[in-house]
Amino acid sequence: MGIKRRHRTWSAAPLALALLAAGCASAPDGPARPTGAPAPTPPVGAGAVARVCAEPMAGPAKAPAGAVPVDPAVVDDLAAKTRSSPPHTTFWLRPGRHRLEPHRYAQVVPKPGNRYLGAPGAVLDGRGTNQYAFGGGAPDVAIRHLTVQGFVAPHNEGVVNHDSADGWVIEHATIQHNSGAGLMAGARQRVRANCLRGNGQYGLNAYKAGDTIRDLLVEGNEIVANNTDDWERRRPGCGCTGGAKFWAVGGADVRGNWVHDNRGTGLWADTNNNDFRIENNVVEANDGAALIYETSYNAVIRANTFRRNNRVEGRRAAGRGDDFPYATLYVSESGGEPRVRARTDRIEIHRNLLEDNWSGITLWENADRFCNSPANTSTGDCTLLVPRPERCARPAIGSAPLYADCRWKTQRVDIHHNRFVAGPSVAGCADACQRMAVLANYGSYPHWSPYRGTRVASAVTHRQHNRWHDNVYLGPWKFVAHDPSRVLDFGRWRDAPYGQDAGSTLRAGGGDHDGR
Repeated sequence: MGIKRRHRTWSAAPLALALLAAGCASAPDGPARPTGAPAPTPPVGAGAVARVCAEPMAGPAKAPAGAVPVDPAVVDDLAAKTRSSPPHTTFWLRPGRHRLEPHRYAQVVPKPGNRYLGAPGAVLDGRGTNQYAFGGGAPDVAIRHLTVQGFVAPHNEGVVNHDSADGWVIEHATIQHNSGAGLMAGARQRVRANCLRGNGQYGLNAYKAGDTIRDLLVEGNEIVANNTDDWERRRPGCGCTGGAKFWAVGGADVRGNWVHDNRGTGLWADTNNNDFRIENNVVEANDGAALIYETSYNAVIRANTFRRNNRVEGRRAAGRGDDFPYATLYVSESGGEPRVRARTDRIEIHRNLLEDNWSGITLWENADRFCNSPANTSTGDCTLLVPRPERCARPAIGSAPLYADCRWKTQRVDIHHNRFVAGPSVAGCADACQRMAVLANYGSYPHWSPYRGTRVASAVTHRQHNRWHDNVYLGPWKFVAHDPSRVLDFGRWRDAPYGQDAGSTLRAGGGDHDGR
């Protein structure tokens, strides 16, 4: 696909696990909420965790009525029977290891409405030879109860739904130990109760060339140990790693997933995403940030547990003397925009538990990153308010409306009723961890930029309606405002001119998890 974008990524306690799968009830208890704050209405299924890699749901032991059996002893039987059968055929893969023809482009190309069901023990194995398992543009394909492994998709490409066809349903599948992304996404796709494990780049890559993906559901999956090929080391600054990545997705529900132990970021929405609901997930022990929401719009992030994230990358940055507040939740050039239609007109971060991460929430805006700037690492993309990059040029960019509309702005972010716990388990960070931040850099590039100097830092800090309130802090938290050098205690953070965290409480000695 050739996605090549450089990004600067400022980048256990026991779990009560509940299997989130068909026929199993969610855990009845909700996530921890701030003490001393009004009791929220708990969402359905709050606190549920998907433990599907260890406890996968088995497929049918016998072929359903009318299904075409597929024989693992016959090489390429699945692809051949797909070619010879009409659309809307159901295929039942017998137990055993199924193989395709031994050349790189051999793959299954479904027809519209096809269904693929794996019996217990059915595995489709690329054997380190085939690049793709399922491809083509046919809509409304379903894949259930099948293990897909050993495929070698190239960088930025994927194994299942390689061509990002629309309307696919992938449920109760195990997609593991492949190169590239285990799974691509198209519009109206449903990704439920899957194990996305140990893939070379991403577990899920929601990207569709030349189009926006709309109405995406990612629910009840375990997304674990992905980016085994460590692409940020191989291509520094590529912004191309993690558990799941979303590009230009217009409407997504990401809920009830267990995202853990990925090399890099857990969940990353990058470039002109809009209308996300990220809720009831457990995101823990990822090397980088738990969640990055970058150059995107309008989201609700609620009732999640974020635990022990960003310790590897945060400590690495501190070791090289970097004073940037590397975050667990990193909102980068993203904000609420009423002119972009969504279920909300802001970014609302509320009722989350953040426990023993490297730091907290950072709201960042790069003054040099705007549409048509050489510093815009999302090459060729413009904001959703100005779809043509060439419009963001002198002299028009220096005045309204383009002065405002050519920037991805970190604005209208509302952070409330969260619980931030900083325990002693994050050791050796000195003053580099346990920080909240709202800041920007000093604008300097390019020479014709209308955003030079401190104007963006002042705007993001004071005038763009970014607000913390009614939160609970346990532990030695500090706060950064305007620029990395301005580190504040809780009192100064709350006082003028910042006026943050009205109604919030801080107990500096309370980071040992007491009082819950």
